[in-house]
Amino acid sequence: MKNPYLPHYNNHSGWNALLPARTAATEPQGPRAFDFIVIGAGFTGLSAARRLAQLAPEKSVLVLEGSVIGEGSSSRNSGFMSTFPRSGIAKDPAQDDLLGRLQIRVYEQGLQWLKHTLQQNGIDCDWDENSGKYNASATPAGKASLLSGIDKNNRLGIDSEVLSQDQLAQRLGTRYYDFGYYTRNNVFVQPAAMHRGLADTLPENVTLLEETFANRIAGSAGRYTVSTSKGDFSAGQLVIANNAFARKLGFLKDRLIAIYTYAGLTPALSDEQAAALGPARQWGLLPAHRLGTTLRKVSGNRFMVRSAYSYESERSVAAYTAMLTHYYKRRFPQMASHEFEFVWGGTTALTRNGGIFFGKLADGIYGSLGCNGSGVLRGTVNGRLLAELMLDHRSEELDAVLGLGGPSWLPPEPLRALGVKSAIFYQGIRASAER
Repeated sequence: MKNPYLPHYNNHSGWNALLPARTAATEPQGPRAFDFIVIGAGFTGLSAARRLAQLAPEKSVLVLEGSVIGEGSSSRNSGFMSTFPRSGIAKDPAQDDLLGRLQIRVYEQGLQWLKHTLQQNGIDCDWDENSGKYNASATPAGKASLLSGIDKNNRLGIDSEVLSQDQLAQRLGTRYYDFGYYTRNNVFVQPAAMHRGLADTLPENVTLLEETFANRIAGSAGRYTVSTSKGDFSAGQLVIANNAFARKLGFLKDRLIAIYTYAGLTPALSDEQAAALGPARQWGLLPAHRLGTTLRKVSGNRFMVRSAYSYESERSVAAYTAMLTHYYKRRFPQMASHEFEFVWGGTTALTRNGGIFFGKLADGIYGSLGCNGSGVLRGTVNGRLLAELMLDHRSEELDAVLGLGGPSWLPPEPLRALGVKSAIFYQGIRASAER
């Protein structure tokens, strides 16, 4: 029987498979009473735990992870970290651009905090802040969307280099896209390497326990008991950072859904084949439509293709391998092979309006939930700021995140499933060649 408190994956993370074996911390050691318990050891949870430990070094922190570090959702993403703001969800729409510029500063400061943390702890995750990223379109509707994005960039002070089909072909090795733009507001990482490094260098007053899922919370502020697959633990305050699976603990049941997305990573290519993907050592491309295909040329002469959504459960490996191969082949027919060494699915938590829940869930319980596919940097930033909120360290950054609108209501099942699946089908048709 499948565990309802965890996402279920048919394959290991390809990013994690590239790394040496790691020994997980799976057995409880020592006390079961802590000052803080963090549920979920993704980027948000790890960031919250680290910041709590830094601000309150005399306090103890327990981090519970249902999976093992390197195999959870945080190690299954595409490795983009963009400082581009979320738009259209300010509590006051008239303030959207103003809040957007403030968000950029928040994310840039968060990026510097993360970079310092990685450097301070000697974490090698192929950090690349020089390659930038491309947004490109293959349809008239996609081009219109990108033009709107360029206009938004201009209002926010983000430089966009507009590129024709010929220019894109020269840089990316494909004429599939007829219009695009390039921006520098992005960092690439090897997500599993960064995730593992951050987990394995937590401060001394933080205890990490893997393969331990929380299944019930009882009590009240100052005396919470968290029941887990390995017994009970207690703490005065809790952080809920397990995204859509917070629903299983009773939080935001009418606000969050779990969506699976799919990725493939090629074997290491020859220098000649890597050159057929453009001259740069590394690049990444985001599609003009949300259900389009994300591409990334990865250092080490590998290539990643990510595409498609499914609602609450993973497609068969054969189905999504065929899909990813098709999208790869039609963009780069010149490649000698279109095989993948690794294919995998990963979950993300979506909300109806794109809003992220950030703040207090109940007395003594705080959460950052609903990453909407942008959890690497924003999850890191929100986790850090959530710890500061809990310890009453107010700042302009914290006020900016608190000023964002939260997730909107979702209808109950089965209407929810019907609506989401219909939307995926409809948007897939609209995405057309962007897929």
